[in-house]
Formats: sequence, C-alpha cells, structure tokens
Amino acid sequence: MSDYINKPNSNLKNLQTKTSSIYRKSLSAVFPGSFDPITLGHTDIINRALPLFDRLIIAIGINVDKKYMFDTDTRIEMIKTVYRNEPKIEVMQYSGLTVDFCQQNDLKFILRGLRNPADFEFEKTIAQTNRKLGDVETVFLLTGPETSFISSSIVRDIFRNGGDISKLVPAEIMHVIISEQKKE
Repeated sequence: MSDYINKPNSNLKNLQTKTSSIYRKSLSAVFPGSFDPITLGHTDIINRALPLFDRLIIAIGINVDKKYMFDTDTRIEMIKTVYRNEPKIEVMQYSGLTVDFCQQNDLKFILRGLRNPADFEFEKTIAQTNRKLGDVETVFLLTGPETSFISSSIVRDIFRNGGDISKLVPAEIMHVIISEQKKE
C-alpha cells in the first residue's frame, strides 16, 4: 500500500492498465456506407474514430437499387489502399440491414458522421430504430469544417463532368479513379 502512496502516478497507471485489460471488453464498431468513392469526409470521421475503438469495420453496404460508379471490389481496394498501414481497420461488404450485420458480427456500435442538421435528423431516426431492433448504439461524430461539404455524390458529379476532385478524395486513390475514368 505504501508504494501507491509514495508513487501515486506510476502505480495508478499500472493498476488502471491491469484493471482495464481485465474488465474492459474490446470495443468494435462498424462504419457503414457506399464509399463510392471514399472521400476526405469519410477519412476525417474514420481517423478521429480510431482512438475510440479497438477495431473499426468499414462496411460497404450493397443496395441493388443503387447504381454505383465503382464496383464493390474497386471500392474495397480503395479503402484498403488508404488504410493499408492501420491494423485496427477491416473492410467488409454486406447487404441487407446494418443492424443485422451488427448482430451477425457481434458489434454493438455503429459509427456515423454528421455534416449538418439535416444529416442529424435523418441519422437520428435510423439510430433509434437500430437501437430498438438490435440493441445497437450509434456513435455520431461531426465532420470537421474543412470536410463538412464533401459527399460521395458531389465527388461523383464533379468527376463525371471533368472537374478536379483531388482536394476531395485521398491522394492514394487518385490513380484508381483516373484508371476507372479511362475504362469508360
């Protein structure tokens, strides 16, 4: 006991580390989306969520009614390229309800980014429904002001009309986007 009194900071840290590793369950979350393509808005949210979770699954949702610019494999590769050196990140795809994906993968948290009040109103309803259906909590992070205007649909529109998207997407994927443009 006297050790804790004489060296409160170092011993307290050791005790906290021991107890947190014994009692704290690994925290995992899913960040669902189409990521068509992944943007700097997405990476802003992902990068700021990494310290909060032990594992972050970036899950590409497949919606059969939606027309995508990039196929699923290309979107997965773009995300893996951006986060190739981040061991906490996994990339998966799924179809159906996100809450079902969470239950199938034993996930208790959904990560969502909010750009504006309209996003909040939309996401709030989904979050409340997910909590009711699957006992899953949604964690909201606000996008930074420098990325709050970016959306995948805006990026696609600029790209399709010959505009420069290099300030809106991660530099690591520009070569993939340009090669896809040449295929069209």
